Amino acid sequence: MTKTLIYITTLLLFSILSLSAQQDANLAKHYYDFGEYEKSAQLFKKLSDQNGYNEYYFSQYLESLMAIEEYEQAEASIKDIIKSRPQNIEIHVAYGNLLERLAQPEAADDQYRIAISKMDKNPKYISNLGNSFMRRTKYDLALETYLKGEELQNNEGRYAYNIAEIYRRKNEKENMIKYFLMSPMAASNRISSVQNYFTKYLDGKEEYELLRRQLYQYVQDDPENIFYPEMIQWVFIQNKDYKKALRQARALDLRLEENGSRIFHLARIAANDNDYETAIAAYQYIIDEKPINSSYYIDAKKELLDTKRKKITRSEYTSDDLLSLKGEYKEFITENGKGSRTSLIILELAELEALYLNNLDSAVVLLDELVNLPGLNNYIKANAKLDLADYYLMKGEVWESTLLYSQVDKEFREDHLGELARFKNAKLSYFIGDFDWAQEQFDILKSATTRLIANDAIDLSVFIMDNANLDTTYAPLALFSEAELLLFQNKSEAALNKLDSISQLYPEHSLTDDVLFAKAEYYNNNGQYELAIPLYEEIITNYPEEIRADNALYSLAQVYEEPMADPEKAKGLYEKLFLEYTDSTYSIDARKNFRRLRGDNIQ
Repeated sequence: MTKTLIYITTLLLFSILSLSAQQDANLAKHYYDFGEYEKSAQLFKKLSDQNGYNEYYFSQYLESLMAIEEYEQAEASIKDIIKSRPQNIEIHVAYGNLLERLAQPEAADDQYRIAISKMDKNPKYISNLGNSFMRRTKYDLALETYLKGEELQNNEGRYAYNIAEIYRRKNEKENMIKYFLMSPMAASNRISSVQNYFTKYLDGKEEYELLRRQLYQYVQDDPENIFYPEMIQWVFIQNKDYKKALRQARALDLRLEENGSRIFHLARIAANDNDYETAIAAYQYIIDEKPINSSYYIDAKKELLDTKRKKITRSEYTSDDLLSLKGEYKEFITENGKGSRTSLIILELAELEALYLNNLDSAVVLLDELVNLPGLNNYIKANAKLDLADYYLMKGEVWESTLLYSQVDKEFREDHLGELARFKNAKLSYFIGDFDWAQEQFDILKSATTRLIANDAIDLSVFIMDNANLDTTYAPLALFSEAELLLFQNKSEAALNKLDSISQLYPEHSLTDDVLFAKAEYYNNNGQYELAIPLYEEIITNYPEEIRADNALYSLAQVYEEPMADPEKAKGLYEKLFLEYTDSTYSIDARKNFRRLRGDNIQ
């Protein structure tokens, strides 16, 4: 027989034996899981013997014996291993476990002590014994094992990660943090892993404060190690203390002579969490401290304008605030020219002119110039056209508006932008009273890939169907759509008067809850919560079966959660929504918000 044939034959035989062993292991586990312990004991014993003693298989063999109360056989098997394999210290842990089952705690503890006393500095023995105690939730004995292991190896911190894991399971967070920071895992080149660990196992500001205090001690003991101040900055971010995080980030930026990337990313986090003051300070730092040709200089100026705009428009502001901001936008465009580089800034300035300064003509001029710029990104051009169409509609120029919506629809037929353009065009038809065509389009958009568009399309389709069927003249519905157009055009006084006229002319009409909701939304969007809240409550109390009831619940819950800072009321409203309006498009979000306010850990 050739060497090649011998090799192939040996390989085939080994594969067959491996496959057979795996089948036996699966079968043994099956027997054990289904309570057939006599069969599982036989197979696990066979598997352990075949492997020249396998600790896992032998352990499962013992568990099977103990399940059928074959304690004498289990003890005899353990003693055989102790005799034949005196170097195997984990077997004493198995023996101790058996003695505990037999209500002999002192004898069990003696076996555990024998295991620890026989341990030497061999890392394999230390790890195996520690793991054996951990599997049986003997955390104090596992801790003793690892600490002795470090002493035997004269290597403090060698098993710090294992010790941290023990303290985690014992829910001793301060010690968990201490030993994890001592472990080889906690190194500057693995900072993401460290942060992931603490994100997973720390809960709430108090526990992050424990981490921060320990990090400060490490900074004092090892001031040259950049890992600790970086972690301190991260802790401040986790606690949403962006002002202190910025102070730490500035120090690191100067110390490491960075390009501002750390500050820029922190600014974005703060801005997204509505801490505009800190975000503005961070962007301003980059503008003041970094050269004009640096990587983040222009982006910082752009983001600074956007953040200032959000800060002003999302709070009480004066005309002077708006005019000052407009001046900063125009200064940026003058410095950098009109082109692709400033296209988003031009979009924002146009929005400022149209929606806040009521300069629709100026907004239209800006966007007309923008959409005709050569080389402009197609998506930016499409967004500019959609905004321009909105502004034309606000000016009452319906033809120009529908033409632009249709252009975007045609160019981005299979894209989100195309769906958005179709939705806006359908809503335009609804505004001007072409209800049949509008409803057809809303029905098509029910299957839109964007959930928000699909949900709004469903709402408007049902709304038209419910109210048009009651009155073939469409008169009340036409008044309502005209009022909504007036609201869209920022003609709020005329809109509110028209809504009131519906209530006066058609007091028993099904539009009553819609009128209340439209007024509530207007007051809510303008920060007049004391006027919005009773209107939402009237819908919820008096019109619980109408289509605006779930909308009112969701909007009212958000009012109580954010501006009114009353999470308990918000939680109750979210709960009522997902329990009583299970078919609502808001029910999923309401459930998530309820769980978040309750303190559940939502991934």
